[in-house]
Amino acid sequence: MSHGHDPDSILALAERALGYAEAAGATEAEALVTADDARLTRFANSEIHQNVAETNAQLNLRFVVGKRVGVASSNRLDDEGLRRLAETAGAIARTSEELEDWGGLPEPTPINAIAEAFAAATAEATPELRAEGVRAVIAAADAAGVTAYGSFSTAAETIAVANSKGIRATQQRTTSQLLTVAMAPDGGSGYAETAVGRDAAAKARSTGNPVSIDPGDWPVVLEEYAVVDLLSMLAYMGFSALAVQEERSFSEPGRRVGSDLVTIVDDGADPATLPMAFDYEGVAKQRVPLIERGICREVVYDAQTAARAGRTSTGHGLPAPNPYGPFPLNMAMSAGSTPRDELIGGLERGLLVTRFHYTNPVHPKLAIVTGMTRDGTFLVEGGKIVGPVRNLRFTQSYLEALAATSAVSSERRTLRGDFGGVVVPAIRADSWTFTGSTEH
Repeated sequence: MSHGHDPDSILALAERALGYAEAAGATEAEALVTADDARLTRFANSEIHQNVAETNAQLNLRFVVGKRVGVASSNRLDDEGLRRLAETAGAIARTSEELEDWGGLPEPTPINAIAEAFAAATAEATPELRAEGVRAVIAAADAAGVTAYGSFSTAAETIAVANSKGIRATQQRTTSQLLTVAMAPDGGSGYAETAVGRDAAAKARSTGNPVSIDPGDWPVVLEEYAVVDLLSMLAYMGFSALAVQEERSFSEPGRRVGSDLVTIVDDGADPATLPMAFDYEGVAKQRVPLIERGICREVVYDAQTAARAGRTSTGHGLPAPNPYGPFPLNMAMSAGSTPRDELIGGLERGLLVTRFHYTNPVHPKLAIVTGMTRDGTFLVEGGKIVGPVRNLRFTQSYLEALAATSAVSSERRTLRGDFGGVVVPAIRADSWTFTGSTEH
């Protein structure tokens, strides 16, 4: 395969769309093109059962008339398709309410390309290469006497943004992800991301016939998958300038919310995340410290929230129309000094949690979240894993969990977050509130 979509032709497409928008009467316009070449190998019952490949490109056009903004998108990218798209976006703009505090589209910023964002080997990965990876996972499952389910995907993404203020930005990124859920004959399940079939297989083997424990406050070790949920929820509830402007964020510069061990930054240039040189508005990404040694520092901005605050965008805009506001897509939590295996060693009596699901904010300002544990929750006594427990429900302030963080692992993993790559350690927190078991 060639890299399907070369950046120059994608940018030229965005520029053609701008021309049609201006011809249709836009006072400002922005064209965002995202083009993907994605390939996926799926497996179930420890056998590969599907190989799929798809290539698609989409153009998102933001059309501004004075203070009215309309957005339309299409994957019909010939001249007639672009002309119709401009007409549609223009019609939406003209029937929209005026945005009193519309700050205009962003101006160009100097953008530094990130070489590590693109790997030719990933872009050119064959079904044979993915099958080899899947076979290794299945072999690990067979050895543990469990069954493997999951997928191995590789993708190349090209993004281009052009606007009427002179922004011209392109970048290419590659991603790959291996997901495994292993099922044991006695009903246990284990989960792993990246290339670790052994993790999931061993977990599934050890989660059969779980016992019930009493709800209440328990010291916990949260594995990396659970910590990703912590960061994603905090980002959604507090690290965004929109949350601050709507007065629902916990983040205030200088406010202590976590222990000294907690440092979280967002850095689009960090090669360990899924790096991005600029955001979906074509603005260069800045490194933003969110929490430094437990203390709130800054939040992320897009063009509109920045205009409202009288400052410049930090390069965290999502594709328009965007009700969520700006979002940190490249978060990393700093490693600590405790070897990962020793996190459990510090628990006299507590729980090891693999990951969470069905998590929902209950009180954004206090960062209270409810959810459940999943795919491996274990009782720990005297620093040793005793055995599996039934999945539990919890209601917990994620800020209080940061404050109760007493150890952070010295190793970290890159995992997939809600919108990007997140780099996280495992952590030990001295208290986590479980409200009951999820199964009878």
